[in-house]
Amino acid sequence: MEYGQHSFAARQIMGGVSMSFGKMNTLIDIITAAPVKDAEGFVTTGDTILASVRAYKEDKHGSERWANMAAFSEATALFRFRKVPGFEVETTHIIACDTERYRIISVEDVRGRGMYVECLCERVEGSVK
Repeated sequence: MEYGQHSFAARQIMGGVSMSFGKMNTLIDIITAAPVKDAEGFVTTGDTILASVRAYKEDKHGSERWANMAAFSEATALFRFRKVPGFEVETTHIIACDTERYRIISVEDVRGRGMYVECLCERVEGSVK
């Protein structure tokens, strides 16, 4: 970006992707629900945290961008975060954020550069036990 050039012009160059630590202010855990044996040898389903990262979170709303993503109509949130070296995010993983959980529907490398990962997710409703 040249001196005097507005950041809006720079954002257009990157194709609308403008990431910074200021925007990535949500702490998320990428987890997998795997069988775990307890001390007595019983198998239960437990959560294993695979990675903890800061992410940009955008909830679904009536904007033009979400209308264009009609193919992913069940998606309720979008997460964008830096790629963790040596770790591949899969659609079998779950994102835990605050007190909510999200099932990953789609994983995409932003702009194909291997720097950022974008996940479209569906919020998982809790069940009463």
